[in-house]
Amino acid sequence: MKTVGSLIYQFFEHHLKAEKGLAPTSIRSYRDGIRLFLLFLATKNRRPISKLELTDLNADNVRAFLAHLEAERGNNIRSRNHRLAMLHGFFAYAAGQEPMVLPEAERVAAIPRKRTQPAATYYIERDEVERLFDGLPRDGKLATRDKALLMFMYNTGARATEVIGLTVNQLALTSSPRVNLHGKGDKWRACPLWPETARLLGKMLRDLRQPATPESSVFLNNVGKPLTRFGLYKLVRRHGSDIRIGNGQRSISPHVWRHTTAVHLLESGVDVNVIRGWLGHVSLDTTNRYAEINIKMKQEALEACQVPSTSSVGPPRRPVWQSEPKLLEWLAGL
Repeated sequence: MKTVGSLIYQFFEHHLKAEKGLAPTSIRSYRDGIRLFLLFLATKNRRPISKLELTDLNADNVRAFLAHLEAERGNNIRSRNHRLAMLHGFFAYAAGQEPMVLPEAERVAAIPRKRTQPAATYYIERDEVERLFDGLPRDGKLATRDKALLMFMYNTGARATEVIGLTVNQLALTSSPRVNLHGKGDKWRACPLWPETARLLGKMLRDLRQPATPESSVFLNNVGKPLTRFGLYKLVRRHGSDIRIGNGQRSISPHVWRHTTAVHLLESGVDVNVIRGWLGHVSLDTTNRYAEINIKMKQEALEACQVPSTSSVGPPRRPVWQSEPKLLEWLAGL
């Protein structure tokens, strides 16, 4: 009979890494979720993690864990659903390895996701982007890097992990400048670069203290080491400190730049399928949400549909249907 420890080891080493080939960031997400679940079980059963048994892997404990996430850890519904998806995957794998777990795995699979509103999508208006670039420092050893980095993010809509993981051999800065981005699911996509983006990247690489090799990271911190995710977030927040989104309650992040690229491409008339390939979305449904948040395009569509009137000044006349008592009575009774 397998143990809890052996199942978890095989889940990570054989299933997630070898069979599914997940990216390190995805592996770490599973790791954090499993760790929280094990710590919860150990606390609940008052024994160390090494003493947990297969019988502890049951649907009742999963439900208690999900309630703990919301009530005691203060996780939102999306975080709760994310942990549940992780446990669905783990129990499905465990059931295939140890028949004893199968009945509880079926019960866990029946635990539904909670309904929640889609996450709000924030982006930067064009005039704000122009002001941000106009206000960037022009002097200093990191001035070129900062401008090249922000221009690259705006140009490509790259994810934070794609930016900090970018190496020199992924760039082609001569004729038809482009970049090959390594995205989610170990998938590659090519993205064209504006001449200004290519010029800034080339200048930045030429100004490095040490000559860059093909395997060198493109974006470095102030001591010449590869830029980290934390460093990227810090840089983006610093240069965008004057821009507030979400009714002035939030600061911009690298992912806001990604949303900004998508919305501005849409405003420019680029086909949504092209934007899907540009951003590396697997499903077109993910890209379609940008059409839903573009208020300016909705306003333009509304103005295009308005009936022109030259015979009156002021608000439009009351529509005919509003003076139909029977129709209003019917609507009020719905």
